[in-house]
Amino acid sequence: MNLCLGGVKVFTGNANRDLVKKICSELDIQLGNCEVTHFSDGEINVNIGETVRGCDVYIIQPTNSPVNDNLMELLILIDAVKRASAGRINAVIPYYGYARQDRKTKAREPITAKLVANLITTAGADRVVSMDLHAGQIQGYFDIPVDHLSSIPLLANYFKNIVDEDTVIVSPDLGGVTRARTFANILDLPIAIIEKRRPKANVSEVMNVIGEIEGRNVILVDDIIDTAGTIVKAASVLKSFGAKKVYGCATHGVLSGPALERIHTSELEKFVITDTIPLSDEAKIDKIEVVSVAPLFAEAIKRINSNESVSIIFE
Repeated sequence: MNLCLGGVKVFTGNANRDLVKKICSELDIQLGNCEVTHFSDGEINVNIGETVRGCDVYIIQPTNSPVNDNLMELLILIDAVKRASAGRINAVIPYYGYARQDRKTKAREPITAKLVANLITTAGADRVVSMDLHAGQIQGYFDIPVDHLSSIPLLANYFKNIVDEDTVIVSPDLGGVTRARTFANILDLPIAIIEKRRPKANVSEVMNVIGEIEGRNVILVDDIIDTAGTIVKAASVLKSFGAKKVYGCATHGVLSGPALERIHTSELEKFVITDTIPLSDEAKIDKIEVVSVAPLFAEAIKRINSNESVSIIFE
């Protein structure tokens, strides 16, 4: 009898081992024995040190920087357990890289989010679990089941003891209104929207605020913070429109380039991110707080393994 039949095994590469260890702790299981190294020429070498035959395998690997290395580690890990006769292969991707290239906006432009979906499916994944995709339609790029988790309840819970009835939730652009509305509904607060427009070519953007924020505290809600240019400028605009304290939050803390310096010198009181992407030592500044998504991913894995509803987590 195969003792692994129906059991859960978790493996990971080098992208975010701290998060994976937290998830395993929540599941009360050991992280799978797996070594991911590089040959001298940079090629990735994967060695899985235990049987996975018949197991429900979860490969947890965000594709953050260095995105191409982490993506290749994910694909090779999937291929390795597939060839080792895993029962079901679940690619758990807390942060889905290349998600911002989700459509053609000009001629001869790639749709890289779809390409990555094809690669993951071809490698052998049976299911994908991800969080706060930059564009919801990316779920449709896969021909396998996708469980799309949201960190909004976790981020909103962080602010429960900070907000009052005069707080306003703000979307930094028109595209994030649905996200801001969901956040606001959890806290039973109103929303406002920052509208950006460019009067003509080579003329800087003009920002207007739709909604009442004067004399109120505000919370900016976004999915990704990369160079922090948009969020920092939005905070400054909100201050100029009479906001008192400005907080911010986002699911994925990419924090590239001048992001840390911008946040440090910005009008923001605090900026809250999750640990879908590991926080570097230099990014551990007073204004940045981290909320762990490990309990949410662990609960999703439990439910997938037992063929229970995942959507009920958010009800």
